Amino acid sequence: MKFLKWGFVILLAAFLVFMGAQKFGGPNPIFHYIANSTGMAFFEPQVRLLTGVAEIVAAALLVWPRTRMLGAYLSLAVLGGALLFHLSPFLGINAPVAFNADGGYVKSPALFIMASSFFVVTLALIYVERVTEKPPAE
Repeated sequence: MKFLKWGFVILLAAFLVFMGAQKFGGPNPIFHYIANSTGMAFFEPQVRLLTGVAEIVAAALLVWPRTRMLGAYLSLAVLGGALLFHLSPFLGINAPVAFNADGGYVKSPALFIMASSFFVVTLALIYVERVTEKPPAE
């Protein structure tokens, strides 16, 4: 169970760092699309940067056993928010993954599939963490 737990931790933390780091490189197609389609301009860059910070913080919290559950719950919140937006009329399952040459968007379900998959990985980590939790010393 220990190897399974660490496998989930490493996989999830790497994913969160990878996705979080992308939020700091400049305009992101998803947040740009949401800002333009809803008229809520704060999605690009404020919500993008806040999401990136949350992903990086969640990854850092996952690595240390004492803060792992906090990191898992933060990861669950970030991924749950992503899934809610993918299932809303604001974004959809086929979400923008890149800008194309004419200023439009290249769309794909890849981000929805990744968010769904890592949401399940986070739930599995929470379960494994609870099952292997040591009872408090008396």
